[in-house]
Amino acid sequence: MDYDRHGHPHLGSVVTVEEWALVCTVVFTGLWSGLLLMLTTVLHPMMQRMDGAGFARFLAAFLPVARKAASNYIAVIGMVVASLAAVVTLADTPGEAPFVLAAIGFLLCLGGPLLISSRLAEPNYDVILGWDPDALPAGWQAVQQRYYALNWIRAAVTWVAFGVFLAALVILVGGE
Repeated sequence: MDYDRHGHPHLGSVVTVEEWALVCTVVFTGLWSGLLLMLTTVLHPMMQRMDGAGFARFLAAFLPVARKAASNYIAVIGMVVASLAAVVTLADTPGEAPFVLAAIGFLLCLGGPLLISSRLAEPNYDVILGWDPDALPAGWQAVQQRYYALNWIRAAVTWVAFGVFLAALVILVGGE
């Protein structure tokens, strides 16, 4: 069996467990990054051209489907589990860049895609889904702006996580 410079076994003949964990973080954060890129740069401009009733009707059709999409759960759970696996497998080298970057990425995944989504975005969706498009409540524009802002925050956090995971992988593979 082959071993890396830290004494860890290679899976197959060339890829270590740490590398596999980081590859998975890159894949899952890449998937979520792409989804948020489409949402913020394609759907947001489209929705911003709608009047309030159109915005409410669009999200009344979109959100129930998006909330149940298996791909969303797979991407978010995959990000959290893969990043935790990366941190755990790199834990014996806590001062090295791959570990530090993986730990930062893990915290970003917890804070953005997981906590901001569940604690802030989802309750905002509930408010929007409670609207009657033909009789919008006072202050609906503030809720709409919160919808856009939370998506941009989650996107930015995810894009940074993607970058740090990719950097950790490049450094780890380059250091072998």
